[in-house]
Amino acid sequence: MKQLNELYRRYTGKDAEQVKLLTPAGSSRKYYRLSGGDGEVSLIGVAGTDCKENEAFIYLSRHFYEKGLPVPRVLAVSDDGMCYLESDLGDVSLFALKGDEGLLEKAVRMLARFHYEGSDGMDYTKCFPVDAFDRQSVMWDLNYFKYSFLNTSGISYSEPRLEADMVRLAEDVDRVTRNESRFMLRDFQSRNVMVKDGEVYFIDYQGGRRGPSAYDLASFLWQAKAGFSHELRERLIEVYADEARRYDDVDAEMLKQQVRSMALIRTLQVMGAYGLRGRFERKPHFLQSIPLALGNLRSLLDEGIGDYPYLNEMLPRLIEAGKGIGVSDDGFEGLTVRVSSFSFKKGIPEDPSGNGGGYVFDCRAMDNPGRYEEYRSLTGLDREVIEFLEAKGEIGRFLDSCHSLVDAAVGNYLNRGFNSLMVSYGCTGGQHRSVYSAQHTAEHIKERFPQVRVLLCHREQGIEVTL
Repeated sequence: MKQLNELYRRYTGKDAEQVKLLTPAGSSRKYYRLSGGDGEVSLIGVAGTDCKENEAFIYLSRHFYEKGLPVPRVLAVSDDGMCYLESDLGDVSLFALKGDEGLLEKAVRMLARFHYEGSDGMDYTKCFPVDAFDRQSVMWDLNYFKYSFLNTSGISYSEPRLEADMVRLAEDVDRVTRNESRFMLRDFQSRNVMVKDGEVYFIDYQGGRRGPSAYDLASFLWQAKAGFSHELRERLIEVYADEARRYDDVDAEMLKQQVRSMALIRTLQVMGAYGLRGRFERKPHFLQSIPLALGNLRSLLDEGIGDYPYLNEMLPRLIEAGKGIGVSDDGFEGLTVRVSSFSFKKGIPEDPSGNGGGYVFDCRAMDNPGRYEEYRSLTGLDREVIEFLEAKGEIGRFLDSCHSLVDAAVGNYLNRGFNSLMVSYGCTGGQHRSVYSAQHTAEHIKERFPQVRVLLCHREQGIEVTL
């Protein structure tokens, strides 16, 4: 944080008066929103974990910006390359607006511009960790699927026969890559497209490299939680092809065939991520995506995945076993209470159980530590904030009232054999009061009802733990 504050001061000539940790996704990078008084000069600060990865993002961002393509502008970089500031594109992603087909069309048309205009003059040696989506890269992704997902499914399979199909698939992709010299964003999905003032902006392309443009289309159209229909996918491919014809002779039918092939690789790769982040790290967002990814896999098999005999034989068995690797089937049959902290600005947390109920408590009536400079970069888990809140006494009285309601509900749910209850605390930023309240409620429930499983999620802080 110290480096980011210094960068902000160096760039704006002022100290950042507000610093907010943004909700992370699957990476270990940390994102902060830094702003001056009354929200003026709002910038995004990024604290990376790999200097080479940072260098790749900074190079690509500046390259795309010079081409007039919509990306965050890199404004300042720390001397060691581990931190940088970029323009603030807001909080609204295309995923939140995925029902707007006009924006979806705008995004795939812009994708074509990135593939052709963005590739012009690209120095692929700057890419991270490799410069091309070649045979080896595909094998990394397929092995990711095998070790992080398939091996946790419980089904038996033939290692030699699976390896033979994986090698054949990797070689097929390698041939396409050798014939294309365009930049592939690699993780192109609606969550990585920001919408500001009706325009789309691309982010999170630091893992991009030379590769098939069809892979990016497959990543976008087959994103598990996007849930695009077959008809919409086909139409968006046509839209992409129409834009791409400004630069090249593009056969839409051939492109559709390539997208289906790339969709298989992409689906297997993301299933590896869901297995690692969901099954091993117990992150609900990824667990929730597993059944959806299996549904995508079923659709691909129905359409035909090509001449990969063992994959055609084994993948249907994997889908059938999917009931054992979804969100709820984890061997726990008792009551699970999910306790969350959140920011009202970003909406009330969804209930992953599907029951759509529970308690939502509003913490905003209490004095906000975030209004005071010394607490702005801290959270309700930090000693200084805890002492501030407890000194006034109001949060103790507030939680006593909340706990009387929650305790009665938990006891009732246990007696009636229910298996899911949700308790959420919201405040302005989801950083101080709500975090303190959710933490104490989760610990209170676990102490009073030890037979209950308590899942604690500080949504805006990116923290998820099981008590």
